[in-house]
Amino acid sequence: MLLTAELMDILDQSVVLTALPAIQETTGAAPDAVQWLTTGYSLPVAIGLITGGRLGDLYGRRRLLLTGTVVFTTASLLCGLASGPGVLIGARALQGIGVALMVPQILATLHVTLEGKNRSRAFGLYGAVLSIANVLGPVMGGLLTEADFLGLSWRPIFLINVPVGLAVILLGRRFISESTAKKADRLDLTGVLLSAVAVILIVFPLSEGHLHQWPLWCFALLAAGVLVLGVFVRQQQRRQGNAPLLPLPLFRGRQFSGGAAAQLVHGLLCGLFFMTWTLYLQRGLGMTPVQAAIAFVLLSVGELAGATIAAKSAGRFARRLPQSGTLITIAATGGYGLQITAGQADLTLPGMTAWVVLIGFGLGMVSGPLADMTLAKVPHEDAGAASGLFNTAMHLGIALGTALTALAFFAATDGSPDAALNRDAFLTVLWWVTSLLALMWALMFCLPKQAGDQAD
Repeated sequence: MLLTAELMDILDQSVVLTALPAIQETTGAAPDAVQWLTTGYSLPVAIGLITGGRLGDLYGRRRLLLTGTVVFTTASLLCGLASGPGVLIGARALQGIGVALMVPQILATLHVTLEGKNRSRAFGLYGAVLSIANVLGPVMGGLLTEADFLGLSWRPIFLINVPVGLAVILLGRRFISESTAKKADRLDLTGVLLSAVAVILIVFPLSEGHLHQWPLWCFALLAAGVLVLGVFVRQQQRRQGNAPLLPLPLFRGRQFSGGAAAQLVHGLLCGLFFMTWTLYLQRGLGMTPVQAAIAFVLLSVGELAGATIAAKSAGRFARRLPQSGTLITIAATGGYGLQITAGQADLTLPGMTAWVVLIGFGLGMVSGPLADMTLAKVPHEDAGAASGLFNTAMHLGIALGTALTALAFFAATDGSPDAALNRDAFLTVLWWVTSLLALMWALMFCLPKQAGDQAD
């Protein structure tokens, strides 16, 4: 049930992408409104993850998980029934609020209820779900929209969440055990406000900047966000020992701080790669949306294989497993880049299959073990806050990666559909991605070398 809730979140982040043209056509949404269908979802998620995690620590992780699922399921129904862009954007924002309450409880509950090999296997399965959902979201969105089931066009991509959400609520009440921090204090409302303002001021310009050619106000908001973040950290320092929102001692351990940094880079390279790869496949190689979807399926097959190995290892190889996965991805990305350089416009889907599957295989070995080892030494009373921070790192990384596409890809293509320009721009992106993979590999040296060192 926990992993099903995670699946709903990740799918809903990406499932809307391939349905955007149909949504715009049927609702009459303007381009700015179309952008807000994704931004309106991601902002509440990024703002609320830390707070949602701490609420779970204080008031019960199962309670917050089920409450978030109720909110998310209701919002999904509203999305499916929406007749105009305004209602749809509002319902998407409500989905984001539900996710912010729901998602931090998943890793936290796995952390506090499982131990040893069982926990490592569960985190391996978490990585498999994360990997598959990231890739299958756009595929499912395209297939459900194109099927036009009962003349509903894009609406099934949201309505399908309703029966799944109801199943999570009903079965979760029975099979998910409740857990809270040993000492439940009141929520740090000042910290909640400061953290929310800081995240808004940072994530909003990163999400919107590339659409407006990075005007001055974007940089002003980013600077203000960094300033408010500094005020938040100072306020949290003063509250340590008095129920802070953010337990700062978490960052004193290199295992958590290094793992969270690696997760940030992981999100960054995913945000950069997946968006530009879609454009490369369709504009650079002239593939149809269905052919591009097949390429994503090939990647997901590789990710599933890598994640399965991670789950079966049960943490025996410690940091060596995700580091090996990162090195495999670096080699496969380099090989893919050389193939693109040699093949240019003649590259076909069967021809790139081996490299695509290998890229997915390497990435699949990273997500689960990285989450497991990053959170392994977190005290149970801080599990929700730590999970919220870990998930926030991924979402902030994706926002940074999306912003980086303006420099790494769109600066070269200027939005042109010219095939040669898009191929050359994607080659540049691959070298960016390779560099980020190398940085993530280096950060993983902060994780334990031996399996017995993962947790106290």
